[in-house]
Amino acid sequence: MMRPDRPRKTPASITTASGERVTGSLPRLPALAPKEAAATQAPTTATEPPSITLAGQRLSAAEFNTAMVHFHRAEIQRSNTWRNRLDTTTNWAVITAGATLSFAFTAPNNPHFVILINTILVAFFLTMEARRYRYYEIWASRVRVIETGFFAQMLKPSSPNDEWADHLAQDLRTPHFTISLWEAMGRRLRRNYLWIFILLAASWNLKVYLHPFPAMNMEEFIRRAAVGVVPGDVVFLIGIVFNVGVIVFAFATVQLKQATGEVLPTHEFHPFRSVSNTVSKVAATPRRVTARRTRLARQRARTLRTGNQTGEWKRVDLAETPERADERVEEETLR
Repeated sequence: MMRPDRPRKTPASITTASGERVTGSLPRLPALAPKEAAATQAPTTATEPPSITLAGQRLSAAEFNTAMVHFHRAEIQRSNTWRNRLDTTTNWAVITAGATLSFAFTAPNNPHFVILINTILVAFFLTMEARRYRYYEIWASRVRVIETGFFAQMLKPSSPNDEWADHLAQDLRTPHFTISLWEAMGRRLRRNYLWIFILLAASWNLKVYLHPFPAMNMEEFIRRAAVGVVPGDVVFLIGIVFNVGVIVFAFATVQLKQATGEVLPTHEFHPFRSVSNTVSKVAATPRRVTARRTRLARQRARTLRTGNQTGEWKRVDLAETPERADERVEEETLR
């Protein structure tokens, strides 16, 4: 039988640098290692998204976006929780004020000083709500930073800016209040409590004037304003000073604009200002505390310097550092 014709193998040819054409079998190149082969491949034209290193691993853009979305939802949940606590304190102030006024005006013989007691109670609620408002602003400011630096950049990309990430990372490492107690108290006072104080002051004057019958002159009004051994003119003067002070304080704190969680005009809104102003001051505090705790832990050794294993804590003088103790032991040994 005749074998079918097979295509002949033509010898490979190459062209040298001088222009001569050389025919023959080409040498077989050695196989490259996987890493070397990957290095020799031409780079792709598509630009890969930047990756982030986390605990020795590199996160892709999709993983980073997923983490930021969950972090944003968690911060919103925290801010909503503290916002509900703010509403709870306001409800307490409104309910107690309504109950006090109902009791005071129910009968002419009911005392008027219950309104003064309720005024003090509402002031206590204001202080409590101001503290809660400071905690609320921690989470609200983080939400604003994420929205302005991350989501706004995704919706309308502009020049790359990592300032929001730097501020957010610093705030997570050293949490702190973004606003002062005075600003928080002024905001809650102007929003809710100023009107409650005005209502209580007007109700107290009306109660003293009407019951048991309308006062005929100012002297009788002052006499009715007395509370126990405190004269009426002193009570009336204290009321004037307190209410005027509340109004002055409410308007004096208008210029404080550090609350990033509030809806402020564009020219007054600074999402990173509060973080950058205070993070440098707060960051030094944990270091000092940590250094002191470390020094105390080193000084309270379980074994005595003499080498006896007692298992008890040794109470060492705080002024003596471990280095100084080692030097003292070496001096005693040389002697």
